[in-house]
Amino acid sequence: MASALPLADVRILDFMWVMAGPASTRMLADYGATIIRIESPTRVDTARTLQPFHNNTAGPDSSGLFNNCNAGKYGIALDLGNPRSREVVHDLLKWAQVVTESFSPKAMRAWGYDYESLRKIKPDIIMLSTCLMGQTGPLSRIAGFGNMAAAISGFHNLTGWPDRPPAGPFGAYTDYVAPRFSAMAILAALDHHRRTGEGQYIDQSQAESAVHFLTPAILDYTANGRVQSRVGNLDREFAPHGVYKTVGEDGWIAIVCETDAQWRALCSVINRKDLADHPRLATAKGRRENAAEIDAAISEWTRNMGERAAEAFLQSRGVPAHQVQNSAHAARDPQMAHRGHFVEVSHSTLGKTVVEGPRAHFSRTPGQVRAGAPSLGEHNQYVLETILGYDDEKITDLVAAGVFG
Repeated sequence: MASALPLADVRILDFMWVMAGPASTRMLADYGATIIRIESPTRVDTARTLQPFHNNTAGPDSSGLFNNCNAGKYGIALDLGNPRSREVVHDLLKWAQVVTESFSPKAMRAWGYDYESLRKIKPDIIMLSTCLMGQTGPLSRIAGFGNMAAAISGFHNLTGWPDRPPAGPFGAYTDYVAPRFSAMAILAALDHHRRTGEGQYIDQSQAESAVHFLTPAILDYTANGRVQSRVGNLDREFAPHGVYKTVGEDGWIAIVCETDAQWRALCSVINRKDLADHPRLATAKGRRENAAEIDAAISEWTRNMGERAAEAFLQSRGVPAHQVQNSAHAARDPQMAHRGHFVEVSHSTLGKTVVEGPRAHFSRTPGQVRAGAPSLGEHNQYVLETILGYDDEKITDLVAAGVFG
């Protein structure tokens, strides 16, 4: 591990699975943390089964999601239901500074790997548990994915159009929000440990992490008694604010006017001086009240334009606008390329694959993606022999006992 990386001395034993948990430790791996990821040899991680697949071919190592969330980690396969696996887990615990897990609350207790049990072995251990609703409370036993937590948190009621059922944010929303909180919580706990020598337990609820992003809506209710609802692409402050069809199949451009000056510039670009001069549309409030009329005028212009040409025209006049990109556009985006967002890495079975690069660029200690995600049990021998110091006899004995599946 590169000593120049800021987390080069951090050691994490990772019981995480699927997306929300592994994504958080992946961020720490980019900055040097040594992470040993434990997987079951009999129950495949759900993330390994999720599209898109490398070369459009399904397989245990082919999931783009799994590869992205686990790049740079060591991977071992360990049957936690096998009593002989306990000695391996205990030795890994003694090696680690941090233990992370993302199961429902009962799982770690059932194996005897809950925080109270682990701290008896290593009193200063830091442990993070992240699950849908947290470790306590009437909903704590609910197991599920981020789409459920997004619904419980209130996101689905706010996304979509007023004349249709709730749409919800795309995908398992809280799975993409919670990892940022997980990573920061682990770093804070490590800082506390370095200053005091104390470990601690972090109980993280995905729903509670995500609900912070609904603060304006919650404050609006508590202060004004107003329940916000679905408004489609409209905005409560800015107008116009929408997505407009352009020439070609599934071509779109997003446009917003935050100021009166931007509104007048937009009118100039689409050659609608009559709208710019109309007193009814001179303020954002007036434009919000007449959004349908304005959207029709903008659409009349955009439907005869390519999205890139429309984007260039509008941006040149100071109007915030951008093509609505699909995944192919994003992969070719010059800004993403300049920032090195997509990184090609080596993989033991795929040869090469592409993952996202480090999320923040540090000037003195830049992050790096050191390898692709591990195949199932790829680093069993390395972890046992090099990290734990087991000899051949002990490793053979554990293999014979079925510890590794």
